[in-house]
Amino acid sequence: MSNDPETPNLDFAGTTPYEDYVQADVLTHAQHLRSDDPGEMVFLVTTQVMELWFTAIVHEWETASRALDEDRVPDALDALRRSAWELEALNAAWRPLGRLTPAQFNAYRGALGEGSGFQSAMYRRLEFLLGDKSASMLVPHRGAPRVHAELEKALARPSLYDEVLRLLARRGHPVPAEVLERDLTRKYAPSDGVELVWAAIYADRDQHSELVRLGEALTDVGELVWRWRNDHLVATRRAMGSKPGTGGSAGVAWLEKRSTAVVFPELWSARGHV
Repeated sequence: MSNDPETPNLDFAGTTPYEDYVQADVLTHAQHLRSDDPGEMVFLVTTQVMELWFTAIVHEWETASRALDEDRVPDALDALRRSAWELEALNAAWRPLGRLTPAQFNAYRGALGEGSGFQSAMYRRLEFLLGDKSASMLVPHRGAPRVHAELEKALARPSLYDEVLRLLARRGHPVPAEVLERDLTRKYAPSDGVELVWAAIYADRDQHSELVRLGEALTDVGELVWRWRNDHLVATRRAMGSKPGTGGSAGVAWLEKRSTAVVFPELWSARGHV
């Protein structure tokens, strides 16, 4: 054994502390290829990396939601800012797939079978936190009781934006009662009253500086989610054109519809009143 003080400890009775913490062996052996095409590996690894980023972002938004519920706006801002960097990394994950030709994608597309990113439970939780809710989205997960139960809870809980609006109401802003008392299992619909609340907050930045910072952090998130959806659309269009998607989805047509959806809509529309 070297006595060189610059040599790290190399002698462990079992697995290394790094392995115990990171579970690298689990992560690097989770790729079970279903074709002989060498390009399938990068597709599978990239998709798995995306799932890990979904997990991190959901954690941040749930952290921010709890902080907002407890009036800890600085802590919520910290979580939202971290999530923005994580969204940047998530969006960059499209780069290995964004230049696939149709022939390259088709070489292993059959390996997906009925699989589709549409079926991602963690991405569904991410969408629910954005207020894009639908009970029908639980149906694909009926065969996985734990996953289904987690999604059921997420469907019934306030979204991140719901917690923001509740905070605004507690601080005396006239958020409409029908917004605060809405059915949380339904998709959030834009409100003229909420738009006016945000316009008033932005019009008096000195008095509402903390809420303006919160609004800008949410706007950063909304912009990055929009970029994610558009990058997904472009990568899919490049790889498969207008063909139907995997898992019976409408492919590009579905993604085109999703790309027009605005996250935290009143934060965008209110800017026209300031």
